[in-house]
Amino acid sequence: MEIRIGIKDSNRDVALETNESHKEVLKLVEAAIANSSLLNLTDDKGRTVLVPGGVIAFVEIGSPTSGRVGFASA
Repeated sequence: MEIRIGIKDSNRDVALETNESHKEVLKLVEAAIANSSLLNLTDDKGRTVLVPGGVIAFVEIGSPTSGRVGFASA
């Protein structure tokens, strides 16, 4: 699932893909914003992303991603 997080007073946003469910991500985001605590997410490569709840401007939670097919030139 693709997630994009906008940060207050920043021109860039945080984008990641995670294997967590839509409900779980939504629950974590709501708790981080309500409590001004850290939003702690793990991406699909095992990296941890921490975002302070007080600086979150917006969060876009996409639909689950399916297997991607790519082509590379030789």
